[in-house]
Order: sequence, then structure tokens, then C-alpha cells
Amino acid sequence: MFFRQQVLAVPPQALTTDMLLVFAVIAAVIFLFVTEWLRVDMVAILTMISLPMLGLVDGRTAFAGFSSTAVISIIAVIILGRGLDHTGVIGQVMRPLVLLAGNSRWRIVALLSLTIGFLASVMHAIGAAVLFLPTLRRISRQTGLPLPQLLMPMGAAAILGGTLSLVGSSPLIMLNDLLAPFNLAPFNLFSVTPVGLALVAVGICYFVLLGGWLLPRDKSDDARSAHRSVDTLKYYSRLGVLFELTLPADARRAPKVDEICDAYLVHVVALKTQDERVKVLPPDRDATVSPGSVVAVYGIAEQVAQAAQAYGFTVSRELHTFARELSSALSGVAEAVVPPRSKFIGRSLQEIRFRHNYLVAPLALYRQEHVYYTHLGQRRLQVGDAILMHGAWEQFQRFRQTRDLIFTHSLDHEVLHPQKAGAAVACFALSTALVIFTSLSLPVCLMAGAFGMVLSGVLSLDEAYRGVDWRTVFLLAGLIPLGLAAQQTGAAAWLAGKLMAWLDQPPAFLLLLLIAALSSAFTLVVSNVGATVLLVPLVVNLAQDAGLDPRLAALVVGLAASNSFMLPTHQVNALYMGAGGYRSLDFIKAGTPLSVLVLLVLVSVVYLVY
Repeated sequence: MFFRQQVLAVPPQALTTDMLLVFAVIAAVIFLFVTEWLRVDMVAILTMISLPMLGLVDGRTAFAGFSSTAVISIIAVIILGRGLDHTGVIGQVMRPLVLLAGNSRWRIVALLSLTIGFLASVMHAIGAAVLFLPTLRRISRQTGLPLPQLLMPMGAAAILGGTLSLVGSSPLIMLNDLLAPFNLAPFNLFSVTPVGLALVAVGICYFVLLGGWLLPRDKSDDARSAHRSVDTLKYYSRLGVLFELTLPADARRAPKVDEICDAYLVHVVALKTQDERVKVLPPDRDATVSPGSVVAVYGIAEQVAQAAQAYGFTVSRELHTFARELSSALSGVAEAVVPPRSKFIGRSLQEIRFRHNYLVAPLALYRQEHVYYTHLGQRRLQVGDAILMHGAWEQFQRFRQTRDLIFTHSLDHEVLHPQKAGAAVACFALSTALVIFTSLSLPVCLMAGAFGMVLSGVLSLDEAYRGVDWRTVFLLAGLIPLGLAAQQTGAAAWLAGKLMAWLDQPPAFLLLLLIAALSSAFTLVVSNVGATVLLVPLVVNLAQDAGLDPRLAALVVGLAASNSFMLPTHQVNALYMGAGGYRSLDFIKAGTPLSVLVLLVLVSVVYLVY
């Protein structure tokens, strides 16, 4: 009934004071977005406050965005995505693609964009974007590529991927309902696929070829924080990198862990013996490396080669036995300082038994401008000593709670719990099944899965709350009432009617291009759903008068509603803006050329194919 009422609405003829006020608020919002005098979420809050003060909406409507389908769905999807990443599910799925892409920016952008684009065709763009965000952060840490170079291309691929099928985006989902009152034939599920494939290809090629120049090269706050542990290693030049050593079964010598370290400056951080399936991370210093065992060590290549020659190890620069346990997602290197009143003061590392009691391996000790790498167990700790350690992020998090060591950088690596992977997948499958097989609304289906994540112990309630990007929530919730004000006052309908009257009867291609441009412009302010509901009945009548197939005009509106790249008003752009440290000008710089390309390709394919 809602759609039918919107379809039959008649645009007002006279320009009213309320319409002028709405246009003024829209202009002010865009101006503040561009100048960045206020943060975008602050602009959204200001908008919520201003609209009822100007009498354009009532107080309840001003804050209706917080209960909107879009905002609740985003919160639920973020929690679902966090649960899947928290258990390592997404990492396992993405690992083959990451290995195939290597460290190449263009391969990473191309392969992951294809994946996220096709995923967005069956689930909304925001869902695909949320699921990929943790993986993209991890790829940025591993490859050294700035996160802003990755997020915007992925966001564009997610948005454009929604045009691959009729269920990929909200405007396309409601398109057939909007055509029904005009007795026009409905579109089938894959009617839009040719156009969607062309748009996804254009988006990927655009960022592969031009992304390196158009996107910011500075690391986001998130990426800078993630690199601190890597930067710490430059102060320990003799530490080296990870190697995997295998001692042949017929080896004559069986060295101890401390012997390898003190004699050759090679630190053993993991051990798997031939007769045991258990992997020890890290082994005690007095543990014996028996024949047939595999160890992971930190060391300089020359030192590792000397140790291998002395004991008969075979050397691998790639991790195989410990590839998962020593991946950057699960473990790494951290530096911590001995503070005053620590119970470690005056005690040696051997007495403390770091490896046995805390499950971390000391690699070096920094004291008064000197770095010590060997005989660490015999040195008694003093206030101000810095200890470099290797261990699982989970162990570092537990260690930090003791306050006996103060870490010199943020331990922002999320602790993964693979044992909960089954529960996480089940919760995600529950949400998906509810969306597909029931008539429940989208936020109810998604929130059921999010609730399951907490109930099953995949996430604690506090972890779920911390995972929500409240900047994105306030940005979207604040802009939704602006779109409602534009519709309720008749401002949007008045503007659309005037523009349609001004068009008169242009050629078919130009008419479709102008319709697409109008839909794109309205999407930036009114939202993609609002733009579609408003414009479809107008363009159907206009196309009939111009002798053009009205279904094509409506299709162009629905597809162009996904052409939202110039401002961070789309849910995906709002989500990635905070994570990537983007400014509004970054979206204008990179999004404007892309929007023009999308318009031209969209209209050209529709005109030629249909």
C-alpha cells in the first residue's frame, strides 16, 4: 500500500517555504561535507537537530533513522561479520585468493573486487562490505598496502555488485512493485545481469588502473596502529625472520632449545616432535629437539644456515607445519617494558619461566642502549628493561592483564577462536535462511543471527557492542530524516517534476542519460530507496509521452540508484569512511569520474541490449 500511495502522489505545483528550507539544509549538508569543518557524523547530528527546529519534521521523525531498516540491518550485519571473522571463517575462505594475489595491489583489487561483487548480488552490498572489512585490514597489515588503497575499490565493487541481480539492492527489489500499478511486465531475476556485469567490470578496471593515483596513500589510523609491532622490529636488527627447520630422523645430534639460541642466535618459537601430534608454542628452553622434529625459529639467514649445518637441519623459508599457528592473524612479536612495582624486578627470565608460565618466547632484552639476544634466561630484570617476545595474540592479551609488563604498542590484533567456527556459520546460515524462506523483515532476520552469535558464545555482548561502528550509525540515522523531509514537504517531487518538464522530448539515449543522472543525484541526498520510489512513476509517464519503453526508463532509475560514489552517504561508503580514514574530498576526487563512467556505461548497455 505504501508503494501504491507513493506512485499515485502528484507533485505539487507551487514552491513553498518548507521546500526552500529543505533545499537550504541539503545545500548546507553538502557544503559541510566538502569543507569538512565538522566531522560527517557531527553534520548528521546537526541535521537531526535542525530539521525539527525549522518545523520540517516532528521530533519523533527526526530520530526515526535510528529505528530504520537500514541502520538496524547494518548493526546486525556488523555483528554477524565480526562473529565470522572472530572465528577465522572469513580468513579461511579468503586465504586462497590472498595467496593468489600476493603483494600486488592490482591483483588484490581485481580478485577481491570480483569476489565481493558477486557476493553482493545475493546479499545486500552492506553485508558483503562488512564481511570483507576484517580481511582487508589483515591484508593491509600483511602486504604493507595502505588500507585506503583497498577499501574504496571494495566498496565500489560491493555497491555495483548489487546490480547483478534483481535481489542485489533495495531499489531493484522494489522495482516490480512500482511497475505493477502501470500494468507493465515485471523483470525477472537476471534481467539486469548484462548491465551489472558491465558496471562491475568498469568499477574494477577504474580502480585497478587509476586507484594508485586517485586514492590516498597515507595509512589510516587503524593501519598505522596495526603496523606498530612491525615497526618495533627495526630496533632489533639481529633478530631476523621466521624459518622452519626439520631435523632428519637419522640425525646424530639432538640439540636443546637454549643451545641453539645461545650458540647461533637462533630463537626457537615452536616445536613439533615426530612421535607427537601436539605442537608446542613455545617450547621450554631445556626442551630437546629430537630427530624427526620440526621447529620454527627466528634468525638471520646466515645464522640459521650455520645452525642447520651444525645439527643437520633442512631449512625452509616458508612455514608449512606452523603456517596456521604462526600466521599474523594468530601470533606475532610484541615489546613490553618492566614498570615500577612489577613482581619481575630482580628475577631472571629463567626463574620466571616465561615460556612455561606465560606461553611467550623472549627474543631479546633492551637495557640502557644495549640489546641482548643470547643468555637471556640468566639476566635479572630491572625497571625500564624492554623485552621483545613472540607469542599468540591471545596470550599477550592475558599477559597484559597482569600489569607486570607494560606493552609499548597497542595490542589491537583480534584474538581468533576457531573452535567456535561451527556456531558462527550456523548463526549466519540461520539469518540467510530466514531472509530467503520467510516473510520476516530483513532486520529481524539479521538480528536473529546476531543474537545467536552472542548466545552461542562466539562473541561476548561487550565484543558485539565494540564491533559496531557508531560513526556509521549516526551518519546514516542523521541523513534519513533529511530524505523524509524532502519527501514530506514535496521538495523532491517538485524538483523532479520541474526537471522532467524542462527535458521536453529529447532523443531516447539522451533522455535515458538524463534520467540516470537525476536518479544518481537524488540517491546522494534522498537515499537510493527514496529516489527510486519517487522517480519511477514520474519517468514512466515521461517515457510514455516520449514514445520510449517505460520499463527501460524505470530500469535505469533502479540501476542508477546504485551510482553513489561522490559522497559518503551510501551505507557502504559511510562504513568504509571511518575504517579507511577517508575525507569527503577523497570521495569527490575518486568518486566523481567513476560516477560519470557508470552513467555512460549504464545507459549505453541499456540502450544497446534492451
